[in-house]
Amino acid sequence: MKYRNSVEFEVFGEYGLFADPVTRVGGEKFTYQIPTYEALKGILQSVYWKPTLIWIIDEARVMNPIQTETKGIRPIKYYNDKNDLSYYTYLKECRYQVRAHFIWNENRPELETDRNENKHHNIARRMIERGGRRDIFLGTRECQGYVKPCVFGEGTGFYDPLPGEPARELSFGMMYHGITYADEAYSDETRGKMTVRLWRAAMKGGYIFFLPPWECIHRPIREMNMKKFDQISENFSIIQEEEGIQ
Repeated sequence: MKYRNSVEFEVFGEYGLFADPVTRVGGEKFTYQIPTYEALKGILQSVYWKPTLIWIIDEARVMNPIQTETKGIRPIKYYNDKNDLSYYTYLKECRYQVRAHFIWNENRPELETDRNENKHHNIARRMIERGGRRDIFLGTRECQGYVKPCVFGEGTGFYDPLPGEPARELSFGMMYHGITYADEAYSDETRGKMTVRLWRAAMKGGYIFFLPPWECIHRPIREMNMKKFDQISENFSIIQEEEGIQ
């Protein structure tokens, strides 16, 4: 579904690592076969973000074949001068089309005066054209990524169905969706907490249709307080539309 404030972009890079946080504890990292909702949301937040809004990832399209590569890595240990050899499994030649839209963050009524849909939408599109405000990473910092505008669904994807054939569906089972922080809580159960979300991921004809956060399976992790943003605290300023790319 395309919303009035939808944005469409392509993100690509030589390597990507979209790992379940649970698998990172032992030092080894193994990527999922597809990008996570949280990783794509993080990419879009690097392009443009303000606490007034929440980005919702609607769908993604896998353009290149899913292939992995395992590398021997020597991670830095900060508590001693010894390094261990670990194996990280990355995705290779990543390229995805993404469609997303934003909603207002109802947990921040103090920012209600900044809820100008046209302004934020125009700035977000300009930031996509310029490659984003901050560096883009495909799941982890060593995987540099790049963004550019696109028309979602155009072009040839590796998993496009052949003429006359139905789209093939691949199921990836229960998968990490993301983390809901206290300032983006969507229910009484998630308010004032950090919550992890899970969902049953699938890809059909190269397309991944993400569930919105409030439709996922969620498990509270711990209590959490919101950070306050306002002009009185001097950590927030309202952008005027004519100011362009501020």
